[in-house]
Amino acid sequence: MSRERQAVDTARRAFLTGRSIPLEHRIHQLKSLQRFLVERQKDIALALKKDLHKSEHGTPLYETMGLEGEISLAVDRLAEWTAPQPVEKTLLTISDKVYIRPEPLGVVLIIGAWNYPWAVTIQPLIGAIAAGNAAVVKPSEVSAHTAKVMEELLPLYLDKELYPVVTGGVQETQELLKQRFDHIFYTGNSTVGKVVMEAASRHLTPVTLELGGKSPCYIDKCCDLAIACRRITWGKFTNCGQTCIAPDYILCNPSIQDRVIEEIRKAVKEFYTDDPKTCADYGRVINARHFKRVMAMMEDSKVALGGENEESQCYIAPTVLRDVKAEAKVMQEEIFGPLLPIVPVSGVDEAIHFIKEREKPLTLYVFSSDNKLIQRLIAETSSGGVLANDCLVQYSVSALPFGGVGNSGIGTYHGKHTFDRLSHLKSCLVKSLAMESLNKMRYPPHTAEKLGWARFFILKQVNVSHLGWLAKMALLAIIAAVVLQVSSYEVHYFLNPFSLGGQWGLQRFIA
Repeated sequence: MSRERQAVDTARRAFLTGRSIPLEHRIHQLKSLQRFLVERQKDIALALKKDLHKSEHGTPLYETMGLEGEISLAVDRLAEWTAPQPVEKTLLTISDKVYIRPEPLGVVLIIGAWNYPWAVTIQPLIGAIAAGNAAVVKPSEVSAHTAKVMEELLPLYLDKELYPVVTGGVQETQELLKQRFDHIFYTGNSTVGKVVMEAASRHLTPVTLELGGKSPCYIDKCCDLAIACRRITWGKFTNCGQTCIAPDYILCNPSIQDRVIEEIRKAVKEFYTDDPKTCADYGRVINARHFKRVMAMMEDSKVALGGENEESQCYIAPTVLRDVKAEAKVMQEEIFGPLLPIVPVSGVDEAIHFIKEREKPLTLYVFSSDNKLIQRLIAETSSGGVLANDCLVQYSVSALPFGGVGNSGIGTYHGKHTFDRLSHLKSCLVKSLAMESLNKMRYPPHTAEKLGWARFFILKQVNVSHLGWLAKMALLAIIAAVVLQVSSYEVHYFLNPFSLGGQWGLQRFIA
C-alpha cells in the first residue's frame, strides 16, 4: 500500500469514529492550529525566506495574520454556523419543522500552492476542521522548505490521523488523486486544475478550484494617479508579482501612460529603494524554470522601467512594459512575475470590450473617482470579484466569498463561505402523523375539487414566517376547516378575503 493511500485510509477511519464532529473537538483543533502559527512563527518565516526571499516582518502580514483572524472567527461563530437553520415556511409546512442542517462531507484533500504556501493551504484546512471533516494536506513541493516545516511540525499540534500531511511531487499528487475523497480543494493554475477535476470525476467528487488568470486593471483619467499607481505598485510587486490576484496588466488612455510610468517609478523607489535587489522586502522568482518563463515574456515588448535581472538569484527587478500589443507574448498567459504591461485603450468602452474578449479573470481592478464608471465596469464585465481603487485587500475580507468564475476557478471560500463549501447542507422536513385528512387532496382518486385545494395550498405564495401569531392561528383554522370538510360557503367566506392579499380578511376571521 502506498504512503498516500495509507494516509487517506487512516484519515477516513479516524473520521468514521466520529471524533471530528463534536464542537469541542473542532474548537480544540482550531485553537491548537492557532497556537502553532504563533509558537512556530520563526520556523515559518525562515522557510519562507529560503523559498521566496520573504522578509521576517512581511511573513505575518501576508501569510499568518489572516489565518489567525480566520481561526478566531471560526471559533467565535462555530456554534452559530453548525446550528440548524430554519427556512421559510409555506401553507403546507406551517405546522412542520423545516430547516437546513450542516453536516461534514467526510475526507477532504487540500492541495496547496507555492506562492503563499501557508495562507492558501491552511485557510481551507481551517474550514475543513470547522465543518467537522478529516483532511489530507498536500503542500506544494515547489516551496520545499515550507513543505518540510508543515510535514514535521503540524502533526505536533493537530490530530495526525485526522489531518495528515503528505509531501512529494507530481507522482505523489497523482497517487493521491487516485484515492476517493469527499471534496478536493486545489489552488494553482488552470492546467493542473483540469487534471484535478478529471481525476475527481472518476469518483464524482466535488471540487473547489482556486485558479487565477490575467486580472486587468483599468485606470481612468478621472482619478488621483499618484495614489492609484502607489497602490497598483504594491499590489503588483508584492511577493515579486507571484500573487494570483495581482493586477496582471494595466488598461489606460495613452495620454496618461507616461504619468503612470513615472508614478510607478516613484513608488518602486519608495518601497524597495533604488536597488530592489538589496531590499529585504523584495522577493525572488520561485525557481530557475519560472525565471526563464517570465524573462521570455519580455522579448517582444518595450521596457519602460526596470528589466534588470540575475538568473543565479532568480532576481527580476520590478518592470513596467509600455505600449504593449494584445498579441505580445506577455499578454498570452498569466504573468505570475514582476512584469506590468501597459495596454493603451481609448477609454472605458474599449477597455470593457478588451476584457470581455478574454477569459473571465479572478479579479477586475478599476481606479476612478467616477462611481458611475465603476458601476458600469461591475455591471458589464464578469470576474470572480471586483475591487475599486485598491489592490489585493479583498482577500482579507472574510465576509466576501473569494473565488473565480469560468477559467479562473470554481467555488468560493473565506470565513463562513469555507465552512459552507466544505459542508453538506442537509435539507430537513419533519412532519407530524396528524392531520392526515389534509393529504386527501394529493391521494387518488384525483378530482377537480381536490385539484382546486391543491392549487391553493401549493401555489399560494404566503411567507408564514413573517406572519404574526394571530395570523398563523387563522391560517391553521383555515387548514382545520379543510380537514374537517366544512361547507364550501364557509370556506369561501374565510379564504376569499385572504386571497385578495390583505390581513383584513384574517382579522375578520379571528374576530
